[in-house]
Amino acid sequence: MAASAPQCAGSGVSNAKLGVWLFLASEVMLFATLFTTYLVLRLGSASWPRGWETLNVPLAMMNTFVLITSSVTMVLAYAKAVERDLAGFRKFMGITILLGFAFLAVKSVEYGTKFHHHHYPSTNIFFAIYFTMTGLHGLHVIGGIIVNSALYYLSGKEWDHPLFVGRVEGAGLYWHFVDIVWIFLFPALYLL
Repeated sequence: MAASAPQCAGSGVSNAKLGVWLFLASEVMLFATLFTTYLVLRLGSASWPRGWETLNVPLAMMNTFVLITSSVTMVLAYAKAVERDLAGFRKFMGITILLGFAFLAVKSVEYGTKFHHHHYPSTNIFFAIYFTMTGLHGLHVIGGIIVNSALYYLSGKEWDHPLFVGRVEGAGLYWHFVDIVWIFLFPALYLL
């Protein structure tokens, strides 16, 4: 008989899932602090650059669609893990990983253009906020790619492990969080 995931007494929630939710709560506080700082600095500034005049909106829009699509493929990867379909899991997890790399590639093009035009975090407060928030988000995307790649690799060895599906679920929660952060970053920095 397969072992089940350790549960918190009385809650019915696995310890791993509770840990992921607590981690995500700390991440929400981190990004909420950054958004609050952005609002305070922007509202206290006499003039503030318009995002659509300074940043590349079409590239950011494309990245938004890339991340939303990756959320869909992450859900499909989790569904295939629940259905015990290894080939389907690998297909959708592989697509999710590739979409994460696509996001970073587009972001690197955007950063390269900014550096080419001598726009650095030290240029002004707007670019300091822009590079800090999008850079921190990019680090979270890299973290998600690492976790998803590890699950893809481990699916060959630990597919039948009783905790594997829960690990995919936890990685999916994190990936959706990363996508949601971008959905707030995009209008705040590029459209307002």
